[in-house]
Amino acid sequence: MQTRNKKRLQLVLLASLFAIPVLLAVVLANSGWVPGARSYGQGIVPQRSVEDAVVSLADGSRLDWHDPDWRWSVVAIPGRQCAEQCARQLDLIHRARISLNQNSRRVRLVLLGTPPIGPGADELLKVWQVGSDVENRFAEWKPDVEDGVAVVLVKPDGIALTWYANGFDASGLRKDLAKVTK
Repeated sequence: MQTRNKKRLQLVLLASLFAIPVLLAVVLANSGWVPGARSYGQGIVPQRSVEDAVVSLADGSRLDWHDPDWRWSVVAIPGRQCAEQCARQLDLIHRARISLNQNSRRVRLVLLGTPPIGPGADELLKVWQVGSDVENRFAEWKPDVEDGVAVVLVKPDGIALTWYANGFDASGLRKDLAKVTK
């Protein structure tokens, strides 16, 4: 092989080292492939803003979805009543938040509906902002059971990202919170 042709071949091979990964990425992106990121909740598609949803808090104020402290909102939506199972799940959500250590301050807990009653309920509710969904904007995610709770994860800019149906695994929620609060 002549020196000139050999150098051309080397140039083409070198250029292909850069071009092939880019072309492969374009093909994969256009085919709809998503890398192995896994969420334990169900994605809300299309994502929608809840920034204009009116939530009246127990202290009479209105919840500001566009959080100035840039905190994620874990919105718990109880079933028709919040009894033993609901209170247990709320406690697990609180424990998931605590396990984030220094990132726990980047998550706020919001309970939309009737708070639990009974022993330990007052202590549990100290960490929750309790309110009511005035316009029923979260009704589609409300569990259709007597004693249960569903969760919607809301980004700091007021976009509902993921929801967790009644009976969800709180450790999966914790893993998702750990990812988003890094």
